[in-house]
Amino acid sequence: MNQGHRRNRTRRNAIVLAAGLAAGGVGLALVTMQANATDAPPATTRAAAPLSCPSVADRLPDVPRQARAEVDRNLRLLQTQITEAGNRLAATRGQGGPDFVRNAVLGPLKDKRAATVDRIAIAISRAGAPRPQGLDSLAACTLAGAGGGQQGQKGRGEQGQGASPSPAAGNGPAPEDFVDITKVARNVPAPPRGNRNASKGAFTTRCGVNAEGRHNSDNVIVAPGVGNGAHHTHDYVGAVGVDAFTTDDSLAAARTTCTNGDRSTYYWPVLRDRRGVEKADAGSPGGGAEGNLGKILTPTSASLTFVGSPTTKVVAMPRFLRIITGDAKADANGGANANAAWSCTGFENRVQLKDKYPICPAGSEVVRTERFQSCWDGRNTDSANHRSHVAFADARGRCPAGFKAVPQLVQRLTYSGLAGSTAFAVDSFPESRHKPITDHGDFIDAMPERLMKQAVTCINSGRRCG
Repeated sequence: MNQGHRRNRTRRNAIVLAAGLAAGGVGLALVTMQANATDAPPATTRAAAPLSCPSVADRLPDVPRQARAEVDRNLRLLQTQITEAGNRLAATRGQGGPDFVRNAVLGPLKDKRAATVDRIAIAISRAGAPRPQGLDSLAACTLAGAGGGQQGQKGRGEQGQGASPSPAAGNGPAPEDFVDITKVARNVPAPPRGNRNASKGAFTTRCGVNAEGRHNSDNVIVAPGVGNGAHHTHDYVGAVGVDAFTTDDSLAAARTTCTNGDRSTYYWPVLRDRRGVEKADAGSPGGGAEGNLGKILTPTSASLTFVGSPTTKVVAMPRFLRIITGDAKADANGGANANAAWSCTGFENRVQLKDKYPICPAGSEVVRTERFQSCWDGRNTDSANHRSHVAFADARGRCPAGFKAVPQLVQRLTYSGLAGSTAFAVDSFPESRHKPITDHGDFIDAMPERLMKQAVTCINSGRRCG
């Protein structure tokens, strides 16, 4: 990517910073505001220090409109606090005794964060919404690397205070994360019955399987402008050249792997065969440096299909709508946003697994299916937590009040050569231990308007197109 492209970081929506992610570097997570935001993007300098702080933005409820400006101001302050603490940690490396980091960096940072999250809770309650509970538990940060480099090197297997396991030492998955799919009872419910207004068609966009090996560990939705913001590696199909510095304009002008001119970007964490370490990736950011070990597997198939609603016709997605499905930190966040679906070919209609990897029988392939949110608020292409502007339909297929049904992306990936294996895992944040429940998918709609119109017409008329 040329330097001019990297300098062109202005987005149609304002960018704000939220305390967030990661080990192996200060946890930075950039989030986009609602479309009416006016704050200018702050600096995105990344301090080279291993702090890991819980994400406050991910734990917020829908923020009342009257409170958004104050909440966003404090989210930016949380990021500033992390950056300053990370810079201090890097500048004082090797100084002081074993209590230095706790007393001089982590303690003051916790106090500042506690006051800031309290202001966020007050702002929300002052606007008439219930005061968010549990935010005070997010104040404390830890060192993300084993020993932290400042607390002294400890013996093998012994971690410094507050540190997460060393990626090199192995951090999952565990044997109990796998299950023989032939021994799992049927758990797939019947789909909701459609009414006469249902949109029963489907539109497929064919974008390949990333046989070219386009990978990076960025996430332009959650962490725009931050290299290695995901701390795990993604497969990319659709628009070519997508990274942390991609803008709406560069996306609209990109080449694409799709056969129909669809310039959307579709990306997901890679799946790895852990029976051997791929040397080229073993020590790199997003790879072995974060505990993501093994050979990256290319899917044997990657199906991207947009389907309709059982209760109503669908409307066009707005161009540059951003959707994240699933939760990369579901293991730590409690699973409320988890949306993983693992299965094997030949079993998909009977068994879908959320928190287990399948052990598939001979002749069967591992299947990952992600169903994206199908209801849109009718106004915003993104939101502060990247979730509030879209929603899932209920069990009967109905969207929440005020939301409109849009084509639902169903992403289905298959992998061969894994029958009987328990030596594979999805890439994850170091602290997420490669749990299957952390699987997720990301999508930015950049279909030309004519193509989106074609998809909507196809779906609403009950045809199968693409």
